[in-house]
Amino acid sequence: MIKRVLTVGVYDFIHIGHVNLFCRAKGLGDHLIVAVQESDYVSKFKPSANLVYSTEERMYMAKAIRFVDEVVSYTTVDTIVKEVAFDILVAGPDQTHQGFQEAFEWCRKNGKQIVILPRTEGISSSWLKDQIEKM
Repeated sequence: MIKRVLTVGVYDFIHIGHVNLFCRAKGLGDHLIVAVQESDYVSKFKPSANLVYSTEERMYMAKAIRFVDEVVSYTTVDTIVKEVAFDILVAGPDQTHQGFQEAFEWCRKNGKQIVILPRTEGISSSWLKDQIEKM
């Protein structure tokens, strides 16, 4: 039986931390699904986000990474978990807002495993944006 892994995020500045996440998430199963949050919803929840890439461009970049088998777009994490067939939800330690709490609760009630993976130390999209601004 194929084990399907789902992870979600914005993925505007794809960096080594994202590649590490996709590699580790893929290692938990056979098929990795990366859900990229739609630009309109990123702006709704993070008005100061100032995305560089469109939803489609971010999906294209995520799909280009060899560990990723499938890319979908999503609005909110608590809805995507109900729309995609998966066995394991992978999240980061900082993904704790209400939407994630609801998604985790849905996973528990529906027999889905939740795996929290640590971030790659020393790298984040916010840090990259800061570095670019300083250049």
